[in-house]
Amino acid sequence: MAEGRGAVVSVAGLALLVALSAVGAPLAGARPAHEIPVATATGNLSGPTAEGWSDVPSSTVPLTSAPSSVPNANDTTVERLHVQAARGDGRLYLRLRWRDATRDTAADGPRTFSDSVAVQFPVDTASRPPIAMGAPDNRANVWYWDGAAGGQELLAGGAGSTTAFPNASVSTAAVHRGSGANATWTVVYEREVGVTDTNRTTVPDDRNLDVAFAVWNGSNGERAGQKAVSEWHYFPFGGGPPGPPYEVLLWAVAGIAVVVVLSVTAYGVRHSGGPD
Repeated sequence: MAEGRGAVVSVAGLALLVALSAVGAPLAGARPAHEIPVATATGNLSGPTAEGWSDVPSSTVPLTSAPSSVPNANDTTVERLHVQAARGDGRLYLRLRWRDATRDTAADGPRTFSDSVAVQFPVDTASRPPIAMGAPDNRANVWYWDGAAGGQELLAGGAGSTTAFPNASVSTAAVHRGSGANATWTVVYEREVGVTDTNRTTVPDDRNLDVAFAVWNGSNGERAGQKAVSEWHYFPFGGGPPGPPYEVLLWAVAGIAVVVVLSVTAYGVRHSGGPD
């Protein structure tokens, strides 16, 4: 009988180790969900292929079709965006990469659309605006790149209210490399951190900065409200509320696994004849 209890305990112990190792592995690189790390800018980050980007961590941001009433709103093709961010020397650098088999850089026909990507920030960094281009009383500052027209800086106060700044404070550079399904667009944005304007986002150094993304695949007919979009994410510039407690959730899973294993162990011991 004692031999039976020993077998039960052994199996339970093994299950516990498996559970903890399964949870422990992701903890090594865990960070709060929706956080996009920001590296200290070193080296050359001035272009999509600049060597300095090799030292900047990349985050994968899931995308989904934007809720919209426009025709074919659910027909989008880009499912993820790779985001890198770095800050230094008074500047913020962003590098966005996504797969796109076709290089669409013309919009010169009634059914011809170019590839595009946008980065959205709250103008008032203390208040997160509605994700669909903000609201009249809570506006969004949008950094926009278009394969046909290049970079623009936009102000939005709700869907359909987008206005271009006459003097963009953001510079962009882009490159399309590869072929077929492995072809990618890479777009880099660069802007001074200390820009002060009531309609522009001032990049803070004492609070987190919310950020969201959108991508259009021109050859798929994507334009305007037909686009792939992200949820709100944030750059951890400090001081703001943390993101969803990803690590806490993982530890909770581990805790549940421990309770289950201990329960199974107790049940096995009890039904194998109890303690000697």
